[in-house]
Amino acid sequence: MRLFKGKARAALVVLALLIGIPAFAQVNPLPPEKAFRFSARALSPQAVEARFAIADGYYLYRDKIHFAVEPPEVGLPVPALPAGKIKVDEFFGKMETYRGSLVISLPLQASPGQRVVIQAESQGCADIGICYPPNIQRVTVALPAAGSLAGPAVEATKKNWLD
Repeated sequence: MRLFKGKARAALVVLALLIGIPAFAQVNPLPPEKAFRFSARALSPQAVEARFAIADGYYLYRDKIHFAVEPPEVGLPVPALPAGKIKVDEFFGKMETYRGSLVISLPLQASPGQRVVIQAESQGCADIGICYPPNIQRVTVALPAAGSLAGPAVEATKKNWLD
């Protein structure tokens, strides 16, 4: 279903171009799971690499990124996040943000071959002025056996709210 037809759509495109916003992004912002794609891969029983692939025109707030792990006895200390770039936000003031990609090492105390669920909570915005509520994404990774190579990246998938 189209939101705008004919002259109304043309007027919207012209208005967006006049104020410097890509016209189609204004009409169709990405859902958060596509704007901020989360994946993880097991490097060893003691480390998982978490990664956000951030779409062009979008950014994540550094202080709105949090991780959890299941089962909780695997333990997950607060990971060290790299420095972000300062953005002056009209609502929050000076904030550190990430664009492009973000890679974080998550230290664990797990057993080789164990399966763990990594939960990433994040919040970000689009340059067109849309901010998203906090977004939670989960992935399940199998930790490699001792001496094995790192596992493949596993992308978060959107779950139906009825699941």
